[in-house]
Amino acid sequence: MQRVDVDLDVTLTQRVATAVARLEEVFGEPVWDGPREPVDVLIRTILSQSTNDRNRDRAYEELRRRFADWDAVADADPQAIAEAIRSAGLSNQKSVRIREILRWIRGTNGSFDLRGLCQMDVRQAMEWLGQLKGIGVKTVAVVLMFACGRDVFPVDTHVHRIVRRLGFVPPSASAEKTFWLMEPLVPPGKAYSFHINLLRLGRSICLARKPKCEICPLRSLCPFPGLAWSPKGTGGKAGGKKGNRVSE
Repeated sequence: MQRVDVDLDVTLTQRVATAVARLEEVFGEPVWDGPREPVDVLIRTILSQSTNDRNRDRAYEELRRRFADWDAVADADPQAIAEAIRSAGLSNQKSVRIREILRWIRGTNGSFDLRGLCQMDVRQAMEWLGQLKGIGVKTVAVVLMFACGRDVFPVDTHVHRIVRRLGFVPPSASAEKTFWLMEPLVPPGKAYSFHINLLRLGRSICLARKPKCEICPLRSLCPFPGLAWSPKGTGGKAGGKKGNRVSE
């Protein structure tokens, strides 16, 4: 396949803004569905770890069907929880974590109402909820964005793969480091749109194996597989040395 010349003689912020605009041209501009109960989004996100959306949703629906409320889940035997969420995989591990998290929330917060999380500074929310085992930066960011409508940019598997391929972050950057590196790069008010559209791109075009680069709307922005990266961040130019290939 013939490569397209990639214009890297622009700042990272400009390249990210262009990517956001191009994805909206192709996929449209996603609209946030509105507020949800943060604890519901939190448990659903924990269930999503290492599985797909369909299995996550099946497990969540079965969990809510078998238990009357979150108090019942917090007081249940882990094995009973595991049986309800088996379709999500890693059920024995997730059941213990879910019960521990719910018990911590109830004991610390006095209830399962986490709407106060929506008012916290992003770093404060990360520190408060992220102290629990099984809850990382991505999980907290997902809760803030989907439940609270906050302008934060969660980095899941698809997003992590694509922004590294695009050279927006170093190819060796972890998902957590990628979250903090991307925070100042995503245009204000565009975190939800960019996140959702990158998921769409990652599931249909920028696949982990055999990406369909020839039809990618970001092709002219993308140096993959010869990733270029400037450590100067938002003010630096993304050019220079080639990095490691990012395929996963």
